[in-house]
Amino acid sequence: MRQAGRIAALALAAAEALAAPGVTTRELEREMRRVITGYGAKPSFLGYDLGFGGFPSGACISVNEQVIHGLPSNRALAEGDVVSIDVGAFYEGYHGDTAATLPIGRISEAAQALIDATREALYKGIGAARAGGRVGDIGAAVAAHVESRGFSVVRDFVGHGVGAKLHEEPTVPNYAQKSPGPRLTPGMTLAIEPMINEGAYKVETLPDRWTVVTKDRKLSAHFEHTVAITAGDADILTLAG
Repeated sequence: MRQAGRIAALALAAAEALAAPGVTTRELEREMRRVITGYGAKPSFLGYDLGFGGFPSGACISVNEQVIHGLPSNRALAEGDVVSIDVGAFYEGYHGDTAATLPIGRISEAAQALIDATREALYKGIGAARAGGRVGDIGAAVAAHVESRGFSVVRDFVGHGVGAKLHEEPTVPNYAQKSPGPRLTPGMTLAIEPMINEGAYKVETLPDRWTVVTKDRKLSAHFEHTVAITAGDADILTLAG
C-alpha cells in the first residue's frame, strides 16, 4: 500500500507542477495517468462502477464550486480558479488514494483561506487517528477546525477504509457524530478526506451523474491522504518522497 500510495502521490505532484492558467483538466488527467502507468500501476478510478456505469477517467478533477468527482474535459483553467484533484493508484493488489486543492495563479484571500483550512483539517484528522480511539474522533477534529474558521463540512460524502478495494469499511465522516464509530486498531488503513465548503454544506449532483457541486455554488476544497493506524501516530502512505 505504501508503494501504491507513493505512485498516487507522484501523479498528484505531476499534476500540481503542470497546473496553470490555460492548461485543460484533461491534460492534467493525462499526465497523471502517464505517471501511474509508468510505474506499472493502474488508475484506481478508471472504470470504477457505482451502479450506473464506470467512471470514465483516471482521476477526478473538480474546479471552483465542484466538490468531487469532476470529469476532466477541454475546460482550460483560468487565473483565480481553485482545482481539486483526487487520484488513486492500484499496484500489486492494493490502492493508494490522495487529493489536494491547488490555486491557479493568484487567487482571492477567501479562496486561500478555504484551501489552508481544509489542508490543516486533514492533518487535524490524521492527528486524531490513533489506536484506541474511535473513527468519530477523526470527524470531530476536522469539523472543529473548519467550523471555527467559518466554513462547513460536506455531509453527503465521507472518507473510507481502503486496501485491496478502493472503498472498504469503515466510513470516515468529516463531521461530529452522536455515535463514536468503530474503534481504531493497528493495521487499519483509512482514506481521510475532508471536503469543505466556503458556504453551506449542502451539495447536489449534476446531470452527468458524477460531478458534485455546492448547492449555493460557492467554492469547495478537498484534501486526502491514505493512512495506516499504528501503535503511535498514524502513518501517511501517500507521500511522494
